[in-house]
Amino acid sequence: MLISTGPDVIRLLADPLRARIVELLADGALCTCHLVEETGAKQPLVSHHLRALRDAGLVEREPHGRFTYYRLRPELLRAGASRLTALAEQAVRNAGVRREC
Repeated sequence: MLISTGPDVIRLLADPLRARIVELLADGALCTCHLVEETGAKQPLVSHHLRALRDAGLVEREPHGRFTYYRLRPELLRAGASRLTALAEQAVRNAGVRREC
């Protein structure tokens, strides 16, 4: 895994619909009906992706009456971004390094 020993955030966000869901949740908690409306995807597909994001710890559920709202948990995104930043800085430092055959 590129990011950590935890969930592979890059793999999860490589899916365009999951990435869009995360993008939408960055603006605040939404229920499944909002996500279906915003993405144009069918409800079972949105629910499937929400479950993958929930299982990875990227989102959490908030029951609110008959509805369930989903909220982004930014900790894993920050960790992934930090790891990618560190890799980019390492690549810059080692731009002139070449391993001999």
